[in-house]
Amino acid sequence: MADQIPLHPVPRSAQRRAAYYSSASAAQRHNRYQVEDESSHLDEMPLMMSEEGFENDESDYHTLPRARISQRKRGLEWFICGGWKFLCTSCSDWLINICRRKKELKARTVWLGCPEKCEEKYPKNAIKNQKYNIFTFIPGVLYEQFKFFLNLYFLVVSCSQFVPALKIGYLYTYWAPLGFVLTVTVVREAVDEYRRYKRDKEMNSQLYSKLTVRGKVQVKSSDIQVGDLIIVEKNQRIPSDMVFLRTSEKTGSCFIRTDQLDGETDWKLKVAVSCTQRLPALGDLFSINAYVYAQKPQLDIHSFEGTFTREDSDPAVHESLSIENTLWASTVVASGTVIGVVIYTGKETRSVMNTSNPKNKIFLILPFCGINTLWCLHLLPPGEMSLHVAVTLVLREL
Repeated sequence: MADQIPLHPVPRSAQRRAAYYSSASAAQRHNRYQVEDESSHLDEMPLMMSEEGFENDESDYHTLPRARISQRKRGLEWFICGGWKFLCTSCSDWLINICRRKKELKARTVWLGCPEKCEEKYPKNAIKNQKYNIFTFIPGVLYEQFKFFLNLYFLVVSCSQFVPALKIGYLYTYWAPLGFVLTVTVVREAVDEYRRYKRDKEMNSQLYSKLTVRGKVQVKSSDIQVGDLIIVEKNQRIPSDMVFLRTSEKTGSCFIRTDQLDGETDWKLKVAVSCTQRLPALGDLFSINAYVYAQKPQLDIHSFEGTFTREDSDPAVHESLSIENTLWASTVVASGTVIGVVIYTGKETRSVMNTSNPKNKIFLILPFCGINTLWCLHLLPPGEMSLHVAVTLVLREL
């Protein structure tokens, strides 16, 4: 009896396969297939399984095709309602990021009054709130309008009227409202763009006193560089992010207004660096060998970390800097005259980094025309429809 036991047991799957091929009739083969399916299914089940588990497991086979169909429907609805817009926006942002690779922001060492000692090239101190230029204005406005599904739908319907089989009525019954809305949108966007251009030009053309070895020099706000020593008078806007070095106030501090930066009307107290405030004359800022180590640009307007170092003294002077020693751009000096060294310019200033892009004013053509207008455009006979009626309906809905 023991001699008949194999040393290497045959796997169960091999036994079933051999029994399957050795069966003679097709009916036996079919019954065998059902038994194998049930047994293999039982082998794969967990050891502990309740009756509810069997019921749920059987119902899954019936609900799986329905779930797949509903999933496809939901995916189609998502694509029609807004998925295509999300995909187009993601692709355009990806292309823009490739074309405009953002420069990695790093901490910097700024020498007082020596912009030429800067290790890297920093952005210009020019304010630019414009969204388009002369080449991208028309394509940009059209893209912003037709990236919405309703506007794109109305454009497709209007273009379909050029096909004789789909033509219903006259062409101007479709293109007159569309052209009217697009004309108003382009004109309004052009006016807003021109206002932004004038405002940016006025801000960039403001003159400031720059302190040099030879004395004071008048420079434009857009020509200020990292490392320049800038003098800001009372009630004058601070052109860039600076470290507060000196003030005309005997207390060594001044007040600034930050309502244009954070919306708060309370004046903020700022304290000058004690090492430079104690210097007897203004020109002594060029007689010392000092620099400011500033952290990399960031969004937080309520924190700053840096150090002021003077190397020509024995021992060297190290003074830590905090938010109280900074003068952020777009704030206004409320008391005295201040002198600071520029550490951040242009796109790296706190005010620009916290400024969001100007929003686009969108005309939804379907709501603009109204549902009643669209039904009138479709239901009126071609002979009774005219441009006057179309414009009247559109103006009535407006």
